[in-house]
Amino acid sequence: MIQPNYLQKGDTVAIVSTARKISSDKIIPAIKLLEKWGLNVIIGKTIGMEDHQFAGDDEARVNDFQQMLDNPKVKVIWCARGGYGTVRIIDQLDFSAFKKNPKWIVGYSDITVLHSQLHNLGVETLHATMPINVENNSKQAIETLKMSLFGKNLSYEIPSSEKNKSGNASGEIVGGNLSILYSLTGSDSSIKTKGKILFIEDLDEYLYHIDRMCMNLKRNGYFTHLKGLIVGGMSDMRDNDIPFGKTAEKIILDCVSEYDFPVVFSFPAGHSNDNRALILGRKVALNVTSEKATLKFLK
Repeated sequence: MIQPNYLQKGDTVAIVSTARKISSDKIIPAIKLLEKWGLNVIIGKTIGMEDHQFAGDDEARVNDFQQMLDNPKVKVIWCARGGYGTVRIIDQLDFSAFKKNPKWIVGYSDITVLHSQLHNLGVETLHATMPINVENNSKQAIETLKMSLFGKNLSYEIPSSEKNKSGNASGEIVGGNLSILYSLTGSDSSIKTKGKILFIEDLDEYLYHIDRMCMNLKRNGYFTHLKGLIVGGMSDMRDNDIPFGKTAEKIILDCVSEYDFPVVFSFPAGHSNDNRALILGRKVALNVTSEKATLKFLK
């Protein structure tokens, strides 16, 4: 995997929106944070634009992101927020200049479209918090974002959940939002998971949707040669009047019960204030015991 250059003071970060609209005042805390870190900030034209739900129409969002991809001074493109819309522009983007001059693409949720596309191009990306969340993020979410961008060693240790499956594994970490991964199956952006460690998280889904999506990934071979599974926040799950009968965690565990790879639940990443950074495409070492789970990013 190609690793974009780590940041140094004086480098430039661009903030754009590939999906839902966002007003300029919502990114002020993120701008102040970047400036505190000694970085320069460029605000994309999509910030403040509106086309119904979107941050400008598809053409505007393509042009804005493309400009930042092609600008050699921009070292990081930080997506302002998720929502929906990145998949509408992904096939219109030209990554030829980006591959010659790779830079960090940062975000989560709908930005999983970009993570998956760039993983298939062989470039590491950063699954981390976004400008819309900065004001309410935990200290750890902000600190791990900074550590990742500036090249500091990244590792996590969390208490084990009783649902975890113990074991050791190593491999590239891939994934992101479960709903997006599900929607990308069969496309050029669908990731390959053989020999890798998969991270998934989701928000505001019906429990039967979680089951359907997991079964889809299973039928598409996502778990067949997987080395490990990390489950982040499965936040604000919904149920029908007639209950599905299982939690999101139990649905996932049942889906992968026939495999012998380690599984970690309640990892602090996803749609929560404590959304800690993950360097997607980077090789990691995963160790899960009955007491704790550790995830170490390897250089």
